[in-house]
Amino acid sequence: MAINISLLISHFTPFISLYLLFHTTTTISAVNITHLLSPFPDLSDFSALLSATTVAAALSHRSSLTLLAVPNSFLRSSSLLRPSPPSNIADVIRYHVLLQHLNPNDLTGFPPSGKLVPTLFQTTSRDSRATSNLGYVNVTYDGQTNTTTVSSPAAYSQPPNSATVISVIKTLNHNVSIFYVNSLIVPYGFDLLTSETRPPLGLNITKAITDGHNFNVAASMLAASGVVQEFESDENGAGITMFVPTDDAFADLPATANFQSLPADKKADVLRFHVLHSYYPLGSLQSIVNPVQPTLATEDKGAGMFTLNISRVNGSVAINTGIVIASVTQTVLDQNPVAIFGISRVLLPKEIFGKNDENAPVGNGAPSPVSSSSPGDFPPEFFVPSLPPENREELHSSATVRCVNFVVFCTGLLYVFV
Repeated sequence: MAINISLLISHFTPFISLYLLFHTTTTISAVNITHLLSPFPDLSDFSALLSATTVAAALSHRSSLTLLAVPNSFLRSSSLLRPSPPSNIADVIRYHVLLQHLNPNDLTGFPPSGKLVPTLFQTTSRDSRATSNLGYVNVTYDGQTNTTTVSSPAAYSQPPNSATVISVIKTLNHNVSIFYVNSLIVPYGFDLLTSETRPPLGLNITKAITDGHNFNVAASMLAASGVVQEFESDENGAGITMFVPTDDAFADLPATANFQSLPADKKADVLRFHVLHSYYPLGSLQSIVNPVQPTLATEDKGAGMFTLNISRVNGSVAINTGIVIASVTQTVLDQNPVAIFGISRVLLPKEIFGKNDENAPVGNGAPSPVSSSSPGDFPPEFFVPSLPPENREELHSSATVRCVNFVVFCTGLLYVFV
């Protein structure tokens, strides 16, 4: 039977085109925002702030965003950032990242009354100032002046609370846009002209824990490990939040946990696992926006490892390691930039204790730390290790790509053979 080659090609061409179209458009590479800004020397200061505040690293996993970049001339003429705490500066920079892709045509489509657009500050800030819609910006367009303005939605915000879009810098892959704006935009509740109010603590963490009573085991371990010096040196940055198990929590450890038999480096990792590299007062923990929090052990071992899942459950703060759930029982110390909380259980990282080895706190008839918690105290989702949001997004994206490719493949076969 003769085969009409031209007929086969004509049948396969639409199939191949559709496949390539869907396959290429669903793959989005990581965003290196500082690389995108590098050809623009007048944005060098803003790019440096993105890197110094770690906002640039946070954007690498975002698939859709709009960046409002402030040129050097505007930044250098303002004294707003110079006296401000590092945490405030980071939140201000996050406020310039819109979690929605807007191209130049989109900017002319906003109504004069405006439309609220979420920012990175809204989704990542631990600060109560990002509650309600105050972590959003209001984007308006004035057709008479052909001007797009981005501002804080709170009319009573202290200036500078708005900026005008000057021009587009670049758009990338229909998912990233960067625009020049003529000013910083400061979220409601920030007074950047006020100098840093943190007291020079010089805090002796071991003494503070010992004075809190019922934390003698933790205090002894901290003193013996040497990691307490790391914690105290971190006070001058974004601050720290420590979770300190009570003496009863150590006494309740199952024998199979073998905590005391761990080598010194793993003991240090467990202690670092009890510390967040940010200052969270109790109110911020109770209303935390991003439940998956890195610890000092995360910084040492790598992103996505040694994280804690923090949520509010039945009026108290629950801390889930994936195999252990603890609750905050008391505030030992809360003095900006250090918060120390007593907790009901020792936080056992799954990276060390969740494996099927001699350190795993299960087996030999001993109940697992998770199953020993009362089901009435915590909902079922706390008994399963949680994936970080970015991992969930990647899994969802990968599944979507596979599904689309399968549908296109089937469509092509039908087109060829019908």
